[in-house]
Amino acid sequence: MKKIALFSAAALFAYSSAMAQETYENAKIADQDLNGTARYIGMGGALDALGADISTISSNPAGIGLFRHSSANVSFGIVSQQDCKTFANGKKTNLSFDQIGFVYSRRTGRSSFMNFAFNYHKSKNFDFILSATGKLDGLSSQNKQTFLKSQDQYFDLSDKGGAYVGNDNSFNQVDYLYANTLLPVAFDDKNKGYIDGYLGASDFDFNRTHSGYIGTYDFNLSGNINDRVYLGITFGIHDVHYKSYGEYTEALLDSSDKSIGKTSLSDNRKVTGTGFDVKAGIIFRPVESSPFRIGLSIATPIWYDLTTTNYTTIDNRSLADNFGYYDTGNIEESYDFKLYTPWKFGLSLGTTFDNYLAIGAGYEYSDYSTLDSRINDGGDYDWYYDTYYSNSSSDGEMNDHTESTLKGVSTLKLGMEFKADDNLAIRLGYNYVSPKYESVGYKDGTINSPGSYYASTTDYTNWESINRVTCGIGYTLNKFSLDLAYQYSVQNGKFHAFTDYISEVKDMSNLCDAVKVSNKRHQLLLTLGYHF
Repeated sequence: MKKIALFSAAALFAYSSAMAQETYENAKIADQDLNGTARYIGMGGALDALGADISTISSNPAGIGLFRHSSANVSFGIVSQQDCKTFANGKKTNLSFDQIGFVYSRRTGRSSFMNFAFNYHKSKNFDFILSATGKLDGLSSQNKQTFLKSQDQYFDLSDKGGAYVGNDNSFNQVDYLYANTLLPVAFDDKNKGYIDGYLGASDFDFNRTHSGYIGTYDFNLSGNINDRVYLGITFGIHDVHYKSYGEYTEALLDSSDKSIGKTSLSDNRKVTGTGFDVKAGIIFRPVESSPFRIGLSIATPIWYDLTTTNYTTIDNRSLADNFGYYDTGNIEESYDFKLYTPWKFGLSLGTTFDNYLAIGAGYEYSDYSTLDSRINDGGDYDWYYDTYYSNSSSDGEMNDHTESTLKGVSTLKLGMEFKADDNLAIRLGYNYVSPKYESVGYKDGTINSPGSYYASTTDYTNWESINRVTCGIGYTLNKFSLDLAYQYSVQNGKFHAFTDYISEVKDMSNLCDAVKVSNKRHQLLLTLGYHF
């Protein structure tokens, strides 16, 4: 039986001081959900011009300027995924604490107010289980991919554990594990190793559970001028807690397409860190006698400072004795990087009809192709202020890939609120988000970037548009309010177990057909409010 080895990650990686992240991993953190108070969700988020809801603190800070009384809110509920199977510690249904905040309103003139607000809300809920199976017909994720990528390079024999280590950025953590457990290695007369073959596979099975959240803490200062112009600015802090655990299994074949066992790659990844941004907005009524309002908003990038860690293992259960030196292996890595999300711009419209109907519409645009993955270049110590600060620079190679993989995203918000009487409100909403990924985008592991070097998975999904339908009901009794909202969101995508990028160069096909996947989510949210 082959020796069980603990592979040395230190031998694998040479860029410990230059770190960045890969496009598809960055994209998971860069966007946001539709979440907040039940009123905000029930109207599809279309309150950016109507205002007077604490959730507009993030989308259009001027909306806080329409408050005439102080208030406090807290929101919580249930999020449930449809059409999925449980995997590992992932659950289909999860409780969620989504929002808590207050607005303090102070009159500064006969028709003017100055308001201060604080709000926490879960801007991203990562809870999601992704599963896919497919045929390979003799192809393989890394058996063949590692072999193809290895043809232009040699692999030095490491001093630690006898592991084979690649000599350029394309030889990532997954290549390292496959090369040492599954692929045969030959030697030249200078004792330099090179990969000398590969195993195919008949099919694959993939499962991954995602969990965690991004919590956003917003501080707002806003007000109005003569009840015609409303201004607001928000300073936000974003707290990232992301975890994932995935297993990828291939049924292996020998040269005669005979089944010879399986190999499994398991990956644990965690991303933590913080970021901050600034948002500003204005709402104005063009006609003094009309309630019709126009809103404009802008948000800076979220400047993230993040840490990602992974623990990745491989289990070789093949019957091919001449393939691979070890039965199992693992790698554990941790590194810091920075990520700057795109600017965001918003335009919104809203009006009311007497006291019984409110209608809102909004449009947001953010260009995700400008997502900036940054390498930490070290830092300097400021002796005068006794502080240490880090320097970073854009990862040009990875950002070029991001530019060709991601694109501009438009968000459309539509909503209405009907007051059946003074105390009862009924709400409907629709929210549409255009695709963020190019349909021909792919995960490129040959990029000369630490983002490729540190990759511990080969899969990627090109997700399509998001459609959200919402509804809600609200009831007010004296100073108390109770609001309930329901949100149903659907997003389809095409899952790829690995990419075919290298075969175009080597003229050797390794194209794995995409598998259709979906994320159908139900959310039920309750908001309790008090006005004073």
